[in-house]
Amino acid sequence: MPYIPKFSITLNINNTLVEIERVRGFLDAIKLKEELFSDLQKEILILETHYSTHIEGTALSLDQAKNILEGNKVKDVNADDRKELLNYKKAMGFVSKYLGKNDPFTEGLIREIHKILVKDVRGEKADPGNYRKIQNYVVNSITKEIIYTPPPSLEVPHLMRELVDWLNDRKNISPVIVAGIAQYQFVHIHPFLDGNGRTARLLSTLILYKTGYDFKRLFTISVYYDKDRPAYYQAIQSVRNNKMDMTNWIEYFIEGLKIQMKEIQLKGEKIMSADALIKNLQAYNLNARQEKIMRFLVLNKRIDNLKCQKLCNSIKRTATRDLTLLVDKGLIERIGEKKGTYYKLASRPILK
Repeated sequence: MPYIPKFSITLNINNTLVEIERVRGFLDAIKLKEELFSDLQKEILILETHYSTHIEGTALSLDQAKNILEGNKVKDVNADDRKELLNYKKAMGFVSKYLGKNDPFTEGLIREIHKILVKDVRGEKADPGNYRKIQNYVVNSITKEIIYTPPPSLEVPHLMRELVDWLNDRKNISPVIVAGIAQYQFVHIHPFLDGNGRTARLLSTLILYKTGYDFKRLFTISVYYDKDRPAYYQAIQSVRNNKMDMTNWIEYFIEGLKIQMKEIQLKGEKIMSADALIKNLQAYNLNARQEKIMRFLVLNKRIDNLKCQKLCNSIKRTATRDLTLLVDKGLIERIGEKKGTYYKLASRPILK
């Protein structure tokens, strides 16, 4: 039998989809420098990679994750945690290759995502890229209680085939809703021994990327999930509690996406403000590093010397010189002393 998801389009879902479409239109319309888009996409990639793996139990902090993903050495971290993080980044890169591609979804594509995610991690017990041949369980990490028993392994191949067939034959359904349904149904099937949550989130991302809802790759749904994991698990469980009706889950899923969209729009507006500021400061003859500092301050309110060095890829002496020059020109203010020193935009920059 074909897979037919059960759900209703509530007023809340409809209104949320309208808001998402508005932000999508905003993102399509704004013009930003390619460098700015690239920097934002790198930032989002770090957040998505960290939080999606963190949901599944990695013990890395966001700072540790960022340093690892940027190729820096980080001491005293679990080797499997490091590998899972790097694998997720690689899988995101793999999914990004399908931006706007209208070719069919395949089981092979999903298997490849899983293979990338769990390769060389924890002894490869997850059997990369292969459906499970035994029963698995979802267990409460604290109480060790079994909270969900997925379908028997013999049912996995045809359940996955049905899901993929539905993805290729969906009609008159918003791609945003399709992404949410696919994410839930994949978790419900739990086709692999391990890595199902990460694969499910990447599958929903893949669907959005392939259907023109990539939002310029500036969203990370996993941050929303990780901030309130009980709500995330409750939303998943609501489907089973409601006789497989996905309405509550879809409302949760698209609400998270809407929140991300609003944050993206706010950031985009701030970037446009930063660009306008830079144009107004042309008479100051700022170099590229100094412009970058000013743009950063519009977006982030404050900066210190170390952050300045990382932002501009410069040494301490150069960062000090750039910051001092901006202070002398009356564009930024120095706050605090010694190690506690940081800088913020001047209350009233003096424009020539």
